[in-house]
Amino acid sequence: MAPGRGRTSRQARAAAYGSVPNMEDEDGYFGERVAATYDGSSGVFGPGAVEATAAVLAELAGGGRALELGVGTGRIALPLARRGVEVHGIDLSRAMVARLRAKPGGDAIGVTIGDFATTTVDGTFSLAYLVFNTIMNLTSQEAQAACFRNVARHLEPGGCFVIECRVPELRRLPPGQNVLPWQVSPTRWAFDVYDTATQAMSSNYVTVEGGRDEYRSIPFGTCGRPSWT
Repeated sequence: MAPGRGRTSRQARAAAYGSVPNMEDEDGYFGERVAATYDGSSGVFGPGAVEATAAVLAELAGGGRALELGVGTGRIALPLARRGVEVHGIDLSRAMVARLRAKPGGDAIGVTIGDFATTTVDGTFSLAYLVFNTIMNLTSQEAQAACFRNVARHLEPGGCFVIECRVPELRRLPPGQNVLPWQVSPTRWAFDVYDTATQAMSSNYVTVEGGRDEYRSIPFGTCGRPSWT
């Protein structure tokens, strides 16, 4: 995954919420603490949704090779490979890839460690794809444009580039506010912060466990930077 927004923005959020967001080491925002619970962190990871996604991608691959940008723990790459598609992945996080490797069939997925906006791999592909909002880990228009150029270098003539990306939920924001909570419990609060001036957002998490609290923030860019007005 690509690095997040600038240091000034992260420091501003840290001052606002009373703690320093945890920018992981070389794994970016997806280090071991995130990787350890990633597969169980969202309902969209259910078997039905995963298999349906893999079926569509297998059809689009048309018997050719597939390149997953942000392959992570192999949530999609593994069921796609089980359908007979040769899959190669790119990911910055070694911790996420280690989880992929630990799964049955994980050793069969080729992975290149690096920023998927610029990292190249050998050969060409009939399909390249980004799922579960992964394009938003590229937080600038320049990085997203670089990603499209990188994919173009890897695709065979007539190949497909598939992007799954959320639409910002601005209609759910109360007038004059920019924070949208989406998980609240006695031990965990999760909320998105929208910056309408820069058309960027961040997902923020506060957890309380064993008498200790932690605040973590992950910045995101909107897919294609569409106008929010």
